[in-house]
Amino acid sequence: MTIPANTRQQAQDLLEFIDASPSPWHAVATCEQRLQAAGFARLDETERWTLQAGDKRYVVRGDAAIIAFVVGSAALAESGLRIIGAHTDSPGLRIKPRPAEEVGGMVRLGVEVYGGPILATFADRDLSLAGRVHVRTPDGFATRLVRFADPLLRLPNLAIHMNREVNESGLKFNKQSELPLLLGVAEEGVKADARFRQPIAAALGVEPGDLLTWELNAYDTQKGSLWGADREFIADSQLDNLASCHAALNALLATDRPVATCLCAFFDHEEVGSESAAGAGGSFIADVLARLAGNTGLDGEDQRRMVARSFFISADMAHGWHPNFPAAYEPCHHALVNAGPVIKSNANQRYSTTGETAARFMALCARAGVPCQQYAHRTDLGCGSTIGPIVAARLGIPSVDVGSPMWAMHSIRESAGVLDHGYMIAALSAAFAD
Repeated sequence: MTIPANTRQQAQDLLEFIDASPSPWHAVATCEQRLQAAGFARLDETERWTLQAGDKRYVVRGDAAIIAFVVGSAALAESGLRIIGAHTDSPGLRIKPRPAEEVGGMVRLGVEVYGGPILATFADRDLSLAGRVHVRTPDGFATRLVRFADPLLRLPNLAIHMNREVNESGLKFNKQSELPLLLGVAEEGVKADARFRQPIAAALGVEPGDLLTWELNAYDTQKGSLWGADREFIADSQLDNLASCHAALNALLATDRPVATCLCAFFDHEEVGSESAAGAGGSFIADVLARLAGNTGLDGEDQRRMVARSFFISADMAHGWHPNFPAAYEPCHHALVNAGPVIKSNANQRYSTTGETAARFMALCARAGVPCQQYAHRTDLGCGSTIGPIVAARLGIPSVDVGSPMWAMHSIRESAGVLDHGYMIAALSAAFAD
């Protein structure tokens, strides 16, 4: 398989993007660094905004959601906006507020299951902690990001000698009693809570007692890689959905002096329903659009014209056809890895795609010179959803759901195609040039 050098570089940059972003809060920080390097300036929701054509701005909410935009040269009511949405969170294990306990001479950390991960894939991995911590200060508290690069935790498997049916019945964990992660050997006279707090406090340069609260992921420390006979595949954690964030961000960073205002919205909490202040079900994107409209003096009538002329692309990874499990797929809707972006449709509106918006995305792919595919879920299997229907319903903007095909969605180690990532960047770039 022939893969252009720039496409390989885009895939390698994706791996670096994900490896720098082991939590939603780190993902937003990574986006912010790249935006600032490209000349974008941060806006504050508590201050008044003054915007003009050509401005490159971004705003963060809750440290895990970010909206960035380039103000176009055309009037909003005449051109509308070109919007790409994705999400920063991924399924996994989150550390509880008071997680540490001593059991049988070991310190282990209680976890909550966030979203719908494939729990078995977390076993026997080199896990560590990443997220944000709120630290006591003389003025109240400060928020700090923390990440341990070396393995700190583990979920050891039970030997097959004690679980003889594991290969026939599958690896299963009781979420309450069998998922706690092992941290270390208990020390006499040292409470389990102190063993948990000490490395975090040391990493942040504070006293253990000054750690007020934390929001921490258990993440896989293994870095992403390219694999396959021609290194045509990508393996990493959080491809769902940081690959879409990376593709959309690259498209926005390549957009200069657009006619229509171009905007990327990366939300938190998609994996748990999006109903939060930082989620797609909250007011974040509506608030930003209202402020964009207000800056150009649009009245209610023109704001509605702006919405009617806008287009929203919900970018979230798609199910690639797996040759080992052909019965899991709708017969005429095999989305092949490395065969182009996938347009996702569902008659029950689990995806926001309509015939019209699908055709519009097909035209964008044709303009970008990339192939595209169509996907529908098996009728007798429950279909997942995305931010697409949520944003489309709340804003009233025509929307399409698309994504790059991938394998092992919601595993701690997912796989996708090198070519597909380049194709998606090209298609989203064409959307911003539309």
